Amino acid sequence: MAAIGLSSCNNEPKTSLDPGNPFFSKYSTPFEVPPFDKITNAHFVPAFEQGMLEQKKEVEAIVNNRKKPTFENTVRALDQCGQLLTKVSSVFGGLGAANTNDTLQKIQLEMSPKLAAHSDEINLNPKLFERIKSIYESRDKLQLTEEESYILENEYKELVRNGANLSPENKETLKALNQELSLLAVKFGQNVLAETNAFKMVVDNSADLKGLPQSSVDAAAQTAKAAGMEGKWVFTAQKPSWIPFLQYALNRDLKRKLYAGWLERGNQGNDKDNKVILAKIMSVRAKKAQLLGYPTHADMVMESRMARNAGAVMDLLDKVWAPALKAAINDREQIQQMVKREGGKFNIESSDWWMYTEKLRKEKFNLDENELRPYFKLANVQKGAFDVANKLYGITFNEIKDIPKPHADAMAFEVKEADGTHLGVLYQDFHPRASKRQGAWCGGYRSHSVQNGVEIRPVVTMVCNFTRPNGDIPALLSIDEARTLFHEFGHALDNLFSRKTMQSSYRARDFVELPSQIMEHWSIEPSVMKSYAMHYQTGEPIPDQLIEKMEKTSKFNQGFTSVEFLSACYLDMAYHMQKDTVPVDVAVFEKNLLDKIGLIPEIEPRYHSWYFTHITGGYDAGYYSYEWSAVLDNDAFEAFKEKGIFDKATADSFRKNILEKNGTADPLDMFVKFRGRKPDITPLMRNRGFIN
Repeated sequence: MAAIGLSSCNNEPKTSLDPGNPFFSKYSTPFEVPPFDKITNAHFVPAFEQGMLEQKKEVEAIVNNRKKPTFENTVRALDQCGQLLTKVSSVFGGLGAANTNDTLQKIQLEMSPKLAAHSDEINLNPKLFERIKSIYESRDKLQLTEEESYILENEYKELVRNGANLSPENKETLKALNQELSLLAVKFGQNVLAETNAFKMVVDNSADLKGLPQSSVDAAAQTAKAAGMEGKWVFTAQKPSWIPFLQYALNRDLKRKLYAGWLERGNQGNDKDNKVILAKIMSVRAKKAQLLGYPTHADMVMESRMARNAGAVMDLLDKVWAPALKAAINDREQIQQMVKREGGKFNIESSDWWMYTEKLRKEKFNLDENELRPYFKLANVQKGAFDVANKLYGITFNEIKDIPKPHADAMAFEVKEADGTHLGVLYQDFHPRASKRQGAWCGGYRSHSVQNGVEIRPVVTMVCNFTRPNGDIPALLSIDEARTLFHEFGHALDNLFSRKTMQSSYRARDFVELPSQIMEHWSIEPSVMKSYAMHYQTGEPIPDQLIEKMEKTSKFNQGFTSVEFLSACYLDMAYHMQKDTVPVDVAVFEKNLLDKIGLIPEIEPRYHSWYFTHITGGYDAGYYSYEWSAVLDNDAFEAFKEKGIFDKATADSFRKNILEKNGTADPLDMFVKFRGRKPDITPLMRNRGFIN
């Protein structure tokens, strides 16, 4: 059941509980954000246990209600249960991803199976299912809103997928499988974080830094100093560290070593090796799907997606793969010819691709990405995203200094409507640290809902891993990092604009990236860049000639970008389309799949199996979602370009039909209401240069 432990209820916690635990009372903070400054590790377990106890009693009251089941006394009542569990789960999840520690990780391992068992107890409650089933079967006679109808349908189907129709014996089997999965997924993620933090490539000879931009050298020196190795340079498995090294360093051996540090996390044959764990996860998922009556795990999870089935996913991947691979092979030949022209006597490897791509870019378009970075000061890119949202929707962002924050690095903003009405709170946390997992994401400490006629406003957090400031040099982003900021900001807008009346929502995994990916288009629009891309030293806007070069290179290297991404999509689908429940040899399985699709050895998949946290953390049989949404966002942005990228009517329609309703209405219906027709793949293929 969606958000079964992450819903809300109006019952205040009992006053007999520990008054020193912030979770056991109403937050007395600005906008009732979590009091991060008062929450300690010791508060979590008691709050989790009390939260589960309270929700259990609330569910018992629902199922023991002698009145005829109605939407209000069953579906909405269930939706509003578990306030305390909501509070502790949101904070624990946020800190566990962005600011973890050894104690939190131990609590995660302790509580994960308990929370899974608690969720199963509700999902598999036969009396609860019978009540919801009776409402679902009589839904045509009820006068439900669009949101209520959508929630009811998905609630019922989700209960079925969670085992509500199983026999008592099979329910016990399912519970055991869920327990096992919960622990395996936690361990997998913890291993990746540990391996990422453990890898360090120490350079003690300045000659080995030849070719690197000074900003990269300075950052490595700063990392070394922090590690007690002053006078040396340390490069890590964090992207802001290794990507510039691969792009510019001349020492091929060190590039090969550093890239391997990224690629081999979780594949070291040590106690953090993830291959056996992943094999078990896939085996258990296959067993669980078959127990529930589905041929594969992919068949099971696709039911709630926009794609509906794995065949539609594979069809999309295949359509893009063929031209993308052709483009990548053509790029490889050009790179190899460049090596030959330079007198090189070697065949390129994957760790060479980054440098020679930059050389080709400079040769073809006279553009070095290092020329761009000075114009993308983090603070300016951040303001640029805020300004785009203001022009589209009229909203404003005002920094709040005196408010609890999830980490000292985080910034907080009050978001207001054009008329000054409070819309929500947004946290932004931009820089890498040992306590934060890789990548970038957007989450929330509270979602929008209506409780007893009172509108509850969201508290949203977006988290990234961008290059830190270094001395007098501010944080300067690559163009990819700038797009990432706009991407996660798009997720934030999706959460801020939500107009759910209920806590529950069912956002289709392959639709959820539309609000984020469409924002990336504004980040590289010439008129938008001229407004925010200012040189950090002179304050001058990015010159027209650089923008023109960027536009000319927009389709450059799209073969590599698409192929490395799609190969990971194929890998994810292959794992989850398995019918065999016997654990596979992960390394062999991956190699066979990559050979089958024809991935060239000079390109590595974006994620290898052993650190592919997406597919163990919610994107199972769902990594393709970015590509599915890419069809949507490229097509949707065409609507803005047709009328003007800041056209008010188009923006209002996107907000009303997409952002406000996401998770409460059918995704295809939402898109059609905005676009006037079904999605078209043509803009995506054209924008990547795969068709004219």
